[in-house]
Amino acid sequence: MKKITILYITGVLLASMTSCTKDFEEINTNPNVVEKPNPNFIFSKSILDGLNNNYFATNILECGGMLQHYATYKEASGVGDKYLSNEVYFSAYFNQVYPTALNETEIVIDAVKGNANDSNKLNVARIWKAYLYHRITDLYGDIPYTEAAKANSTQIFLPKYDTQEFIYKDLLKELDEAALALDPAKPTFGNADFIYNGDVAKWKKFSYSLMLRLAMRLTKVDPALAQTWANKAIAGGVILNTADNAIMKYTDGPNDINRNPVGFDSRKQDFTAGSYGQRNVEGGKLAKTFIDLLQATADPRISVYAGVWEGTVQNTSLAVQKGFPNGTKIAPTPIEQATYSEPNQSTVFKYDAPIMVLSNAETHFLLAEAAARGWYTGETDQALYEKGVKASFLNMGIYGTAYTIADATPYLTANPFNAAGSFEDKMNQIHTQIWIALFVDEQEVYANWRRTGYPVLVPVNFPGNVTNGTIPRRFRYPTSEYSVNSANLAEAVKRQGEDNFTTRIWWDK
Repeated sequence: MKKITILYITGVLLASMTSCTKDFEEINTNPNVVEKPNPNFIFSKSILDGLNNNYFATNILECGGMLQHYATYKEASGVGDKYLSNEVYFSAYFNQVYPTALNETEIVIDAVKGNANDSNKLNVARIWKAYLYHRITDLYGDIPYTEAAKANSTQIFLPKYDTQEFIYKDLLKELDEAALALDPAKPTFGNADFIYNGDVAKWKKFSYSLMLRLAMRLTKVDPALAQTWANKAIAGGVILNTADNAIMKYTDGPNDINRNPVGFDSRKQDFTAGSYGQRNVEGGKLAKTFIDLLQATADPRISVYAGVWEGTVQNTSLAVQKGFPNGTKIAPTPIEQATYSEPNQSTVFKYDAPIMVLSNAETHFLLAEAAARGWYTGETDQALYEKGVKASFLNMGIYGTAYTIADATPYLTANPFNAAGSFEDKMNQIHTQIWIALFVDEQEVYANWRRTGYPVLVPVNFPGNVTNGTIPRRFRYPTSEYSVNSANLAEAVKRQGEDNFTTRIWWDK
C-alpha cells in the first residue's frame, strides 16, 4: 500500500510538472525586458555615451589643464593643471567607456552582422567603434581590445590587454574595410544616427578622415607606415567641405543626456549657475597661455570661445579677456576671479550647442603637414594651411550664423604662413592652429601635442607634482583593474612600461 501511494504521489508530481512546463516560457518571460535588441536605438545611445563620457574630468581637468587651455588655483581639481595624481579623474574615462559606449556598439554589431541588408549599419558601427577605441588607447596606451565588450557573446569577463601597435594597425584596417563596404543603395540608421542622419557617403569621408588622423599619429614611431595610410586616406576622400563635417547635435533637454556635455557637465560641476565667475566650484578659468596667444595674434575666435563676467553678462570682446596662470594655488578674491576669462556660455557652453567631432579644419591642417613632408603634392602646404584657418573661422558658425567668421584675410595677413621656414617652423604653425581650432576637444588636442610637441608649452613645476615638472604623457590605469583584471594588466605594464604619467605610449616613443 505504501509503495502504491508513493507511485501515486510521484505520478501526480510528474503530471503537475508537465502541465507547468507547457506554459513555462510564456509565464517566465519578463514583459518589461526587450529580448531582441533594437540596433537603431542602441547605436543612438552609443553615440551619446561615447561623447558624454566624463567630459569635465577628462577634457577639462586633465587634458585641458595639461595643454594649458584651462587653469585653476585649486589643488584637488588641478590634476592636469599641476600634474597631480587623482584616481577619480584619471580612471573616469576608462571605467565608463567599456560598459557603455563600447559595449553598446558591440551589441549593435552582433545584432546586424548576420543580415546582408544591414551591411551599412554594421560598417558604420565598425567606424564608430574605431573612433571610440582610438580615444581610449590614446589616453592609456595598451588596453583591452580584441577580447573587450565580449561578455554577452563569448563570456570573456577578464579581457587581455592588446598592444597599442596591434590596436592601431587593426583600427586602420577596420576603417579601410568599413569605408569600402558602405553601399548607398542599402538602408542605414537614418534618424537614429545623430551625426550624419544615415548619410553613408559622409560616413565614408569620416572614416577616411579618421584614418588620416591615425596615420599621422604614427609619424614618430613608423613614418613609412604613416605615409602609406595617409596616402590611402587621401585617395579615399577626406572631409574637405563644411557640409561634410561630423557634427553631433544636441537639444536643451528633456533629459540631461540630450544636452551638450561640454556645457552641461562643465557648468554642473564647476561653472555653476549664479556664480558669474566669482564662486566657481573648482575654480576653473581659461588659461593665460591660451588667451595670451589669441590676443597677441588678434584672433577673432577669442570672442566665440571666451567671455569675462561683468555682473550677470559675459563680455566677449578681445580687449577684456584675461587668462589665469597654470600651476598656482593662490586663490583670488571673488571679485578678482570674475576678471578672468571663462568659456562663452552663449556658444561652447550652451546646453544645445553642437559638438564638432571631426572637421575640415583638422583635415586641411593634417594635409598641410603631409604636404610639408612631401607626401602630398595636390596643393602646397601654405595653401592647405590657409584653408585650414579659413575652415576653422567658418566652423564657428556651428554656434549660430552670427558667430561665423567669414573673412580670414586680415588674420592670415597679420599672421602669415612661413613658407620659407624650416619643417619644424611649419609644424609649429600648423599644430598651433590645431591647438586653437580644436578647442573643447581636449582629448584630441592632447594626443596631437604629444605626437608633434607643438605648440611649445612651458611646463609648470607645482610642489608635489608626480612628473618632476614635465607634462604627463598618458593616464594611469584605474586601481580597480589591479584587483579585478590583475594578471592581464600586469602583462600590459610589463610590456609597455611602468604605470605612471610619464611612460610614453607606443606612438609617442
